[in-house]
Amino acid sequence: MSEVQSGQNEPGAAKRNPFRLALAGVILVGVAAVLYVIVTASFKPQGPADLREFKKGTLAKLDVPESPRPAPATVFTSMDGKPATLADFKGRVVVMNLWATWCAPCKAEMPTLAKLQAVYATQPVTVLPISVDRDSDLNLVREEMAANPPLVTYRDPSYKLSFDLQPRAQGYPTTVIYDREGRERARLAGPADWSAPEVRGLVEKLLAEK
Repeated sequence: MSEVQSGQNEPGAAKRNPFRLALAGVILVGVAAVLYVIVTASFKPQGPADLREFKKGTLAKLDVPESPRPAPATVFTSMDGKPATLADFKGRVVVMNLWATWCAPCKAEMPTLAKLQAVYATQPVTVLPISVDRDSDLNLVREEMAANPPLVTYRDPSYKLSFDLQPRAQGYPTTVIYDREGRERARLAGPADWSAPEVRGLVEKLLAEK
């Protein structure tokens, strides 16, 4: 008799617990929502790093745009006349330096650019000097590069790249730093010690970006 009564009570017990079932459903939905947020945050691409922390020391006058600037598609050439653009260096952190042999501050900072390139010789970093010297000064350009290995310079004697930058270069030297997506992330008008710790910190920050 007790077994029959127990069986008869089971449907009633289920009917008496709808709140518990609803509560369990709410909890499951809540857990799923939290997991979704965590997973989404894990795979969400991070925005560009803020490079303003490196505006100190030799980089005190560094210009860090509020949003990355696109690189111009201007064609420049290697010393033997082969065409190139900044897009050819995509995938690498690029420290592009516009310079000339008649520019004393340009020549003074060149050894520090060479040191920077040497430090990152095995990493995806390119220090990219681009000379605006005339054809008649090619021997002077070669001498400057011979004195500052492992730098390899390119040429833009028409000044086109200087004018195609947005905003345009205001003088020489002008150094523009591009991330591995090929976007301008910082710029410095005037000379600097490119072997300084704050420069390496900036380069490391860009290398760490995914």
